[in-house]
Amino acid sequence: MKMKKSLVALCLAAGLLASVPAVTLASVNFVPQNTSAAPAIPGAALQQLVWTPVDQSKTQTTQLSTGGQSLNVPGISGPVAAYSVPANIGEITLTLTSIVDKQTSVFAPNVLILDQNLTPSAYFPSEYFTYQEPGVMSADRLEGVMRLTPALGQQKLYVLVFTTEKDLQQTTKLINPAKAYAKGTGNAVPDIPDPLARHVTDGELKLKVSTNNASSVLVGPLFGSSGTGPVTVGNTAAPAPVYAAPVAAPATAATATAVAPAPAKKSEPVLNDTESYFNNAIKQAVAKGDVDKALKLLDEAERLGSTSARSTFISSVKGKG
Repeated sequence: MKMKKSLVALCLAAGLLASVPAVTLASVNFVPQNTSAAPAIPGAALQQLVWTPVDQSKTQTTQLSTGGQSLNVPGISGPVAAYSVPANIGEITLTLTSIVDKQTSVFAPNVLILDQNLTPSAYFPSEYFTYQEPGVMSADRLEGVMRLTPALGQQKLYVLVFTTEKDLQQTTKLINPAKAYAKGTGNAVPDIPDPLARHVTDGELKLKVSTNNASSVLVGPLFGSSGTGPVTVGNTAAPAPVYAAPVAAPATAATATAVAPAPAKKSEPVLNDTESYFNNAIKQAVAKGDVDKALKLLDEAERLGSTSARSTFISSVKGKG
């Protein structure tokens, strides 16, 4: 079965470079939502994987030689690592690190992000994970930072890490330990060759999950779009989405008409002061171009019983457009 490409969009605050790793100055020129370059993985194969949960503010370490899984799919070489991360904690940052071992070899990771329906939503190829020099508390490594915005209503995202035959034919240039020491002590850097780390199918991976407030990649269908229900992964059924999510993009009149159906309201009306608070907050968020925040305020206001928050949002967006 060919993987479906979900309707996704970049949350743009300062252009299309929001997803470039913050830990490197290297230029990575690609759009994460273009999953066409990723291997086509049948849905049945994805559902058979055991997805290791990684909670917020935790780091999961995986030794692929012992903890990797088999995924017999063209385009993927060797074992893979499969993780699930919470999608109901707001915007999240995933930091993936691949450690260079003592044999001067390293696993060159590729990452496919899937929403709670196991629909491919973002692809970060091996070029995204750039070499980081060793520090006082860190070793030579490949590392990349992925900032994601889960669609509202999702409970989990899935992170598949793998390498490819093309990656195995390449190497990573490291810094010579003597050079690293000289740089760390402020001495003259010697003119000596740097070692090359060969790419292998085994290695040590570290995945850290944390929250963030920076621009990020929306994972999941845009609000107003239809889609299938969440799939069952292992023995756990992902809950049905409440409604599809917003994307922090410039507000337009068309955006206002695509707002999801209003959730069921409380039987008791919201207090006038509360109604005014949310309406003003929605107007201010839209005026600043923060449609994501405005929609979250709309959702909370209607959950409390507001009858005017939706019309306030739509009129604000139309006015801005």
